[in-house]
Amino acid sequence: MVKILGVSGSMRTQSRSVRALSLALDAAAAQGAETRLLDLNALDLPMYRPDRKPDTETVRAASEAVNWADCFVLSSPDYHGSMSGAMKNFLDYFWTEFAGKLFGYLCASHEKGLTVMDQMRTAVRQCYGWSLPYGVAVHSDEDFDAEGNIAAGVTRRLQMLGRDVAVYGAVIRQQYERDITGDASDTFAARYRKKTSA
Repeated sequence: MVKILGVSGSMRTQSRSVRALSLALDAAAAQGAETRLLDLNALDLPMYRPDRKPDTETVRAASEAVNWADCFVLSSPDYHGSMSGAMKNFLDYFWTEFAGKLFGYLCASHEKGLTVMDQMRTAVRQCYGWSLPYGVAVHSDEDFDAEGNIAAGVTRRLQMLGRDVAVYGAVIRQQYERDITGDASDTFAARYRKKTSA
């Protein structure tokens, strides 16, 4: 069973992007995945400081969730064409934990969120994570009705996102685990072998 962590970078109490993320996770669960939601608004991670790594309950909770996950769906609002500060702060805490894991992307944006998702992809790529070749953007005013229901077309895209993270994520993770436990040197996973077995 593949394990998928949805990470919400919205700081709004009633976030539309959290609603969209939940739908994507539901679709992943329908494929047999085990899912969790990490809400950074509720978690309230302290600012990452590399020379003063805080050992707090919230940092330990985030680390446990990240290490548990085989795949991720990152969800962020569009703040000035970039991911939220909460999402960037979350990503700053981790590096090797993302290697060999698949990421999907979701953005709440009035302008399709392309730069936001590209920046999240860039951060993940630097950590040797894999990314789906597409993301899903939701528009708060156009894609939701007054009761918070999501339009059918967007719902289908969110279901596709959840399905693809579950299906492709399982394939990538299984191969990565084989490479980690094997002895092949012609794979990027070989560089993580010592750290994983320690």
